[in-house]
Amino acid sequence: MTNSRFTMSPLELGLYVVFATFAVVLALRPRKAKNLPPGPPPTSWLVGNRNQIPKSKPWRWFQELNNQYGPVVYLQVGRTPTIVLGTAQAAWEILEKKSPVTSSRPRFIMGQEIMSNNMRGLMSTNGPFWKRWRRVLHGSFMQKASDTYKPVQSLESKQLMSELTKTPEKYRKHIERSANSVVVVITYGRRVHDIYKDEVVCLNRDTTNFLISINIPGKYLVESIPALLYLPHFLTPWRTAALKHRAIDIEYLTRLVNEVKSKMKNGRAQLSFCRQLLENREKNDMTDLEIAYACGTPFGAGADTTTGSLASFMLACAAFGPSFIPKAQKELDAVVGHDRLPTFEDYDDLPYVRAIMNETLRWRPVAVLGGTPHASTEDFVYEGMYIPKGSTIIANLWGIHLNPADFPDPHRFDPERFMSKRDYPGPWQHSSFGYGRRVCPGSYLALNSIFINIARILWGFNLGKARDKNGKAIDVDTFAYTDGFNSAPLPFPISITPRSPTHEAVILRENEVAQEELKAYDS
Repeated sequence: MTNSRFTMSPLELGLYVVFATFAVVLALRPRKAKNLPPGPPPTSWLVGNRNQIPKSKPWRWFQELNNQYGPVVYLQVGRTPTIVLGTAQAAWEILEKKSPVTSSRPRFIMGQEIMSNNMRGLMSTNGPFWKRWRRVLHGSFMQKASDTYKPVQSLESKQLMSELTKTPEKYRKHIERSANSVVVVITYGRRVHDIYKDEVVCLNRDTTNFLISINIPGKYLVESIPALLYLPHFLTPWRTAALKHRAIDIEYLTRLVNEVKSKMKNGRAQLSFCRQLLENREKNDMTDLEIAYACGTPFGAGADTTTGSLASFMLACAAFGPSFIPKAQKELDAVVGHDRLPTFEDYDDLPYVRAIMNETLRWRPVAVLGGTPHASTEDFVYEGMYIPKGSTIIANLWGIHLNPADFPDPHRFDPERFMSKRDYPGPWQHSSFGYGRRVCPGSYLALNSIFINIARILWGFNLGKARDKNGKAIDVDTFAYTDGFNSAPLPFPISITPRSPTHEAVILRENEVAQEELKAYDS
């Protein structure tokens, strides 16, 4: 070997291999079976069911397991017992009612330990660090605090409406720009104009995509056999890419915080999440690096989920539009009229639009595996089934939201499901925002963005299937979605046209006024 940093004698290498092998065997001693939930037999004593988990869209396989074995399924992934929940009731009973013992996180070796230096609160196990993170996130993004961001969300939504009017074929780019700009304004106090050139968006997109790609259950053997961490670096190439991302993340996240610090000194800093954390750093007992990582949280929790949900809404319009758009526009016309855009003040008077929003979140959940998995901190029993301490618990939203017992004909987009109260656990009548102490801190921010944009898009545009050069309608594939922790529609065509010259004039006029107000965030 030419690199002295990795030079090892044959004896040293042999000792490494022997030690690692011994650690693996010791870690994988068989568990004494108790009354575990049902599940498929493992294929290997070494890795259990790990090799059975598909690398692509594992949520579909999990759904098949729940259909075969029941709402609670047991897998052995390496040394880690894994529980897959496939119904809303089972998820509520285990993750909400038993939240004192099911609200921790499993060990994320790739995403949390190696890539993030244990700094991401979303993946942190219970403890002082997580409690600080949770306190500041909930304090800044729960319902009352999220309402203070509505003016920014409304302004960015007005620009989105104008962009859809001028270049509707770029709808996906416009949705992504709007969602990211809302998050960057709220987090750092400045806007996003171009998602392909803005450094904050580009770097966060790279980080989020990499993090999503490495957090797929069963993808890396080290997650099942942590003893592989004892191997030297030159034998663990999977570690190299994660460490490279860590260095990039620390550099740019710290730099963004320092930019806000500089603006604060000059009296030019807009009110933002980052500014609040800096002003309250002593009270919150947070280091600069903790603040930097905390400020990175809203991207994955806010921008990606909002973008994915609005893209799914547009897909539903292209696939099922005639079944629900006319009713929504009739409601909007009666409440809003033709001379102004819908506002947040119209929320209570638009029950059908709210139903469309909820059906969007149910029909194709973005956090398709239920977000970051939970972990149990104690042994417990659920309906006679033994759930071991240290279990990874996955609430598979693909299976939960597409369970025909709760949602008949589940792949059909039908807002009527949410027009009356149903016997479904939880406050939202769907399970998009998680459970217990790990409920999504950005849920209200996301709901506000999704509502105002769906209401305005339906108010201002006719939406439906795009047509080819011969005038034939182009069908869309409602199952064509990305892999990864967050799943969003692959590109698809859609027709977007203003409902009338009056609607178009209102959209353009409102955007002109909005641009003047948005200038405050351009410095």
